[in-house]
Amino acid sequence: MIIQNMHRVLYQSPAVTTDVAIFTIVGEQLKVLLVRRSDRPFRNTWALPGGFLHKNETTNLAAVRILSEKAGVKNVFVEQLYTFDAIGRDPRGRIMSVVYFTLVPHQDIKFKKGDKTQTPLFWSLKKLPKLAFDHKNIVTYARKRLASKLEYTNVVFSLLPKKFTFSQLQKAYEIILDRKLDKRNFRKKFLLLGLIKLTRGLLSGTRQRPARLYEFISRKPEELKKFF
Repeated sequence: MIIQNMHRVLYQSPAVTTDVAIFTIVGEQLKVLLVRRSDRPFRNTWALPGGFLHKNETTNLAAVRILSEKAGVKNVFVEQLYTFDAIGRDPRGRIMSVVYFTLVPHQDIKFKKGDKTQTPLFWSLKKLPKLAFDHKNIVTYARKRLASKLEYTNVVFSLLPKKFTFSQLQKAYEIILDRKLDKRNFRKKFLLLGLIKLTRGLLSGTRQRPARLYEFISRKPEELKKFF
């Protein structure tokens, strides 16, 4: 009996939640999707869409379900980011969060309201409200991971329309990296990656002369053969 009690004290099983960070670009700003919490703790405070795992549910399936229920977002690819397990991160007790993230063109996001939807809204990473739990740290970490993934994956395709100009491509990099890039060097380095091809289309309707449109050869997540 004493040994059993010791095991209970030393090996307490934490509860597991899943949180999801959806990033998009709107008006030349990187934004993240937040929801207003309807339950305690942190009621009416903004947070990433999240929740506890259901019985016999994987964290990946939980992420897809949570996006649908709480944010009204469906049919998006999610990738596991990191597990946040700091003691004291949740006032309800010993709770760890397996966090996922995804990148979606803003025009592809369609919100569908339901009984559990919690006022989904995109916020600029430069003007975030006060966030519940440790979600500010999670967003910061996710932003850094996203920036690093630009160097060794084709992840940027997830934030661009099917056809885009080279200027739009460079702007996406600048927004994520939060710094200006030399136009000539960027163009040279990116073309060496062999990720995009010219189309026959032109972008018109702007004050500048029509710009040539490109598209990704593959719109599936891949690691690069060369570092950007």
